[in-house]
Amino acid sequence: MFAFSALVLLIWTSHFFIILSPHLSIRFINNIETRNQTMISEFILLGISDDQELQPLIFSLFLIMYLVTVFGNLLIILAVSFDSNLHNPMYFFLSNLSFTDICVSTTTIPKMLVNIQTQNHSITYKGCINQIFFIIVLFCFENFILAVMAYDRYAAICHPLRYTVIMNSYLCGLLILLSLFISMMNALIHSLMVLHLSFCTDVEIPQFFCELTQVLNISCSNTLTNNILIYVLGGLLAGIPISGIIFSYTRIVSSVLRISTAKGKYKAFSTCGSHLSIVSLFYGTSLGVYFSSPFTSSPKKAAAASVMYIVFPQMINPFIYSLRNKDIKVSLKKLIGKMRCFL
Repeated sequence: MFAFSALVLLIWTSHFFIILSPHLSIRFINNIETRNQTMISEFILLGISDDQELQPLIFSLFLIMYLVTVFGNLLIILAVSFDSNLHNPMYFFLSNLSFTDICVSTTTIPKMLVNIQTQNHSITYKGCINQIFFIIVLFCFENFILAVMAYDRYAAICHPLRYTVIMNSYLCGLLILLSLFISMMNALIHSLMVLHLSFCTDVEIPQFFCELTQVLNISCSNTLTNNILIYVLGGLLAGIPISGIIFSYTRIVSSVLRISTAKGKYKAFSTCGSHLSIVSLFYGTSLGVYFSSPFTSSPKKAAAASVMYIVFPQMINPFIYSLRNKDIKVSLKKLIGKMRCFL
């Protein structure tokens, strides 16, 4: 239910932003007196490689990854929706995570596939701004969902008798909507700040999508304020969830170690295994690309490395839960059985 509410909010914001962005950009840029600068209508996405012989291979690989991502995450959402045994906070948050993963891939990969197929690597100014907006929204939202899932595991293991009272449906819905609202406000700030920038003749972005930092690099304007906002808001909105995850698992480990039986310890830890794997994948790939980028001299290598956080985790997440979680396995078998009967 709330996954579809999130979808409606995202679509509404998208239409609002599409309508608003041209007017805001004209207003901002008209207030800046600059010379030798032009109003641009599009950017050029250079992609992962400019080797024409590799384009069919890149197209095929990304198409397969996109289909696997959408199909895998959609199966998780359907399994949670149709199996009453999975109607609890843990799987409610998982379905929202799967929905977010589908949106992340849909925001970036289809445009890349179209560019390769048409051999036209341009993206409109409006399209680039909207892509920046949605990428920031979705990554920030996923960051919060992972923290909320950690809190859910903390409540289930450390306060099992009060779990249903703590993680009631009202709180679960509120946490999702509040996370989505904060993510949207964060993305709106960064997107409006990009509208304030001017661009010269160099409009080539060494990426396969409009990445905020890459767009700032090709701007003619002073981007100091933009970079400060990236570090301040990024540090704040990433630091708080990471701190929450660390706190939750510190308390979880402390509680589990007090369990006397080995079977009880294993059962408690097993409920956290899938979530810990996704957390490690999400932050590991993101931080790995972030810290390695200053040492990567080739823009093409940096673009290829970005696949590790913009494509790979979203594709792997359904496999992590379907392979490590017994309830999801059972539910998926039931769902696939029903689909076969229907077909």
